[in-house]
Amino acid sequence: MEIEHLKLAVFLSALCAGEGCSLELHPARVVVGFGDSVLVSCVASRPVRVLGWEAAIGSTYTQRNLTVQWGVDSLKDWIEEPICYGVFFTAPRQCEEKLNLILYKIPDSVSISAVNHTGPMLEGEQYQLQCEVQNIAPVQYLTLRWYRGQIEVYNHTFSDLTPDLPVQVSSTLLITPNHTDDGAQYSCVAELELGPEGPQPSPEVKSEPLNITVHYPPIFTSSNDKTLEVTEGEGVPLDCCAQGNPPPEYSWATPQNQDQTTNCTLTTSTSLSPGTHIYTCTASNYLGTQTKKFTVEVIPKGNDGLTLQNSDNCNVPFSDLKQTTRLCPELLCFRCDLTQRALMHLPKDLHHA
Repeated sequence: MEIEHLKLAVFLSALCAGEGCSLELHPARVVVGFGDSVLVSCVASRPVRVLGWEAAIGSTYTQRNLTVQWGVDSLKDWIEEPICYGVFFTAPRQCEEKLNLILYKIPDSVSISAVNHTGPMLEGEQYQLQCEVQNIAPVQYLTLRWYRGQIEVYNHTFSDLTPDLPVQVSSTLLITPNHTDDGAQYSCVAELELGPEGPQPSPEVKSEPLNITVHYPPIFTSSNDKTLEVTEGEGVPLDCCAQGNPPPEYSWATPQNQDQTTNCTLTTSTSLSPGTHIYTCTASNYLGTQTKKFTVEVIPKGNDGLTLQNSDNCNVPFSDLKQTTRLCPELLCFRCDLTQRALMHLPKDLHHA
């Protein structure tokens, strides 16, 4: 038996692979999960004296048979490189075919974290996120995908690395969050893309999401300054609500020492006199302050069903109906209020009342 093994060693040392080799492997490329079974056939296309497999586990050979199989019940050898060899009766007398064997292992874990940072992030500052993948092989088939919510924002491949053994790798992502990122979730997915011979879909392991909190100064949800009109004796609501994190605190500056409130909304006083009144609201947190001004125009109440309107033609205040009738022969007669901005329209049939 020792003589036979010696002969095989001599044969193997002289074997050569090339276009004239009459050996075929079925399948030619094998993708096997760590610890799974594998079975491959080597077939000679012409009469052969010796046909066999040289491997760290499961070496075997046969004489004069055109087929020989190599198989392992649980493959865990990371350096396994099975080779089928043949010794033929005619030239070329010796040749070999190496099996393209991919032994893979999904990672033990995939995790994501912020580098050198804990707690809330600040709007406009740059931060580094890191995704770590533990014990994955072969790393050259790994694609690490970064997600914000359901949207892929970056991917990282490791094709320049060639170790067959399980390794630990990491990827980094730089982010500069703004207020729209408050509450966003980042995650990473380690995917082994092993080709058509590999499992479908490609095996992947996803990290737990990283929830980020972003602190930012107040932002008003509507335009900053507003002008509103209200009839004398009525109130109008003012909206100073702003977005911000931490939530903004509110303060108001009001005419007539109106009762103060810390709410973001306020209704103007019903006792305001006709004219222009200014309300000012401030929304603030530790990152900044925003101010919003409300200009409230109080219009006097109309008398006898008269209607108030704006006009640039109003320039003479009238005090009574008779004077108005006497000076206005037009279809509509105008009477100005004390602010010189609102007009009372009188039907023509009232001119001579």
